[in-house]
Amino acid sequence: MKEKKQNGYKWTFQKIGGATRVKIQSGEDLKHLGELDQKMWTVLSCPITGLEISDASLRYMDSDGDGKIHVNDVIATTNWLTNVVKNPDNLLLSKDGIALSDINQESEAGKQLYISAKQILENLKKDGEVVTVADSSDSIAIFAQTRFNGDGIITEGSTDEESLKAVIAAAVAATGGSQDRSGVQGVNAEQIEAFYQALADYAAWQAAKPAMPYGDDTDKAIELFNALNAKVKDFFLRSKLAAFNTDSTAALDVQVSRIEAISADNLTEKGAEIASYPIQRVTGKAELDLTAPFNPAWAAQMSALLGIAVDKKKKSLTETEWDEIGAKTGAYTAWLDAKAGANVESIGLEGIDAMLKNDKKDELLKLVEDDKALEAEANGIDCVDKLTHLYRDYFTVLKNYITLQDFYDKDQNVKAVFQSGTLIIDQRACHLCMKVQNAAAHGVMAPASGMYLLYCTCTSKQKAAPLDIVAAMTMGETGDLYVGKNAIFYDRDGVDYDAVVTKIIENPISIKQAFWSPYRRLAKWAEDLINKRAAEKDAKMMADTQGKLQEAPAAGADGKPAPQAFDIAKFAGIFAAIGMALGLIGAALASFFGAFTAWWHWVVFFFALILIISGPSMIMAWLKLRKRNIAPILNANGWAVNAASIVNIPFGATLTDQVKFPMVKGKDPFAKKGLPCWAKWLITILVIAAIACCLWIFGCLNRWEIYSPIEKYRPAVEEVAKPAAEVTETAEAVTEEAPADEPQAE
Repeated sequence: MKEKKQNGYKWTFQKIGGATRVKIQSGEDLKHLGELDQKMWTVLSCPITGLEISDASLRYMDSDGDGKIHVNDVIATTNWLTNVVKNPDNLLLSKDGIALSDINQESEAGKQLYISAKQILENLKKDGEVVTVADSSDSIAIFAQTRFNGDGIITEGSTDEESLKAVIAAAVAATGGSQDRSGVQGVNAEQIEAFYQALADYAAWQAAKPAMPYGDDTDKAIELFNALNAKVKDFFLRSKLAAFNTDSTAALDVQVSRIEAISADNLTEKGAEIASYPIQRVTGKAELDLTAPFNPAWAAQMSALLGIAVDKKKKSLTETEWDEIGAKTGAYTAWLDAKAGANVESIGLEGIDAMLKNDKKDELLKLVEDDKALEAEANGIDCVDKLTHLYRDYFTVLKNYITLQDFYDKDQNVKAVFQSGTLIIDQRACHLCMKVQNAAAHGVMAPASGMYLLYCTCTSKQKAAPLDIVAAMTMGETGDLYVGKNAIFYDRDGVDYDAVVTKIIENPISIKQAFWSPYRRLAKWAEDLINKRAAEKDAKMMADTQGKLQEAPAAGADGKPAPQAFDIAKFAGIFAAIGMALGLIGAALASFFGAFTAWWHWVVFFFALILIISGPSMIMAWLKLRKRNIAPILNANGWAVNAASIVNIPFGATLTDQVKFPMVKGKDPFAKKGLPCWAKWLITILVIAAIACCLWIFGCLNRWEIYSPIEKYRPAVEEVAKPAAEVTETAEAVTEEAPADEPQAE
């Protein structure tokens, strides 16, 4: 760690998560937090949802209420806390509960908080000097014994006068009321005004009530007329058309074919069809014959209306007379439509008149004013709730905001606020799990993290709504991971969810996985190729078989198919081609392996081959693994991450736990039985012998004077050795004769 001055204040810096970050380690650091260059902050904003911390704490930090915590929100919260807390060092302890003695009464805000906190303890009848989050959050318990609580809402408990209590209860029933801080429904000033206005409106409406043309049956007559009016009007129009063209009468009347179509069915189930027929038979006469039968679907309603509104002696009803029935109720209908104060109708006209006569509105509004007079004190109690929440959670948020310190903590029990739980899948436990609002949108940015990511939808009987998460697999291999695989997810509260993998973003998981990756791809390619070729051969064979069956060879004299002659030349050519191919392959192998003159050449070749195949994959994986970055995953969740946050190989090993089984002795009773020991040794010896034989045949052992039996692969050792021996003998002979010749030369 190093210290460095920035804007006049000496900050402490540390290396964490692949970047240099400031270290907040004292209350004095908090006081100067506003002076820290924002370019040095790890996070510039984060959402207030989807985090494993109290929603209330996050809302209190979101000073502008935009749903995100920005740097300015953090600084404003810090300034408020350091102003009202006597010793800012205590904010780093994240305690649940603040002692009254820790509140700074020298500041105006702190003094009011002290008074309100003390009031909370008195209202709760709680001994001690510490106010906890549970104390300040229980507003119902705090205000249960108080008559006024500053919210401008009065309840029946706000007065001892029975008449006022009755009016308050009636007003709550009529307006719906508002919930008081004590948890009881009450009314505010606006609702009191609306209640008395409704009383006056209803009384005035009742006073303007016109005469009822049909007495007590007027309302029923209006209901019946409105139900029948359209059907009767339809009848009169049909009658007019029939009078206009008598040939159309049958078409306008109920058609026999329609009745025949339903006659075989249960007619009680055909009410809708029957109701669509005219209300009475159409004859061309534009009047209702009151002595003739009506459509059974409408007969009861028509009979009831005629009994109320039409003289029993009347035999027919014209359209004009029908309209007069409705016109008689016009004034009464208009009065009904102008109904006012319906929400107080249940009180009854007599009760309404009594309330208006014994007007209590001014007294109720006076109670509201008395309640509002304590608004400052009540708001102070709300501020105490803000203080207790932030006293406990502020530094936790700060550590995950400025430095991501909790994420990089060596203690695996310490989790970052964005880590939502643990996913158990494929014998591994993934601890880096985050909630996501939109998995599809999240998956667009997340691949830039370089991590192997599993998107899961989680459901639980203990929770109503499903949960979408993304989990990072940072150790092991791909194993048995695929879309649709089931798993179990545990949230931070220990609630278990059924998880289903819905999407996978593939990236390297480990060096080991990268080593085997080319071989797996090769095996997969070979398997797919074999399956493809087998399918093609099978299809071709079936096609050829069907063709041969359809085109059978001509029958012989005895009626049997004529045998085909054996073409030896054809098979000789095939065998020759096979021999030539084997020879070429053998020659290539012999020339290649002939360069291996020592045993260690084979070792070097083996490791070089592995390096060529697995090396590029391992190098690429290593480069990606050391640069895995959590920032894109957070950014996809609405964060504004200002610095790279690396998840290198050692740190990634702490984010995923792999299963570790103990050594178990004994045999599996259901294990597949293998070959006997003698058979294994025999197969091993035969394989070694076959390899040695191939090496011998193709001349790979010539250097050790174990020559191939095939002349083609045997070197001309004897021919080379013989001339060399003759030359040596000649040279020796010349050397021996030289001294005897010298005197002769002289």
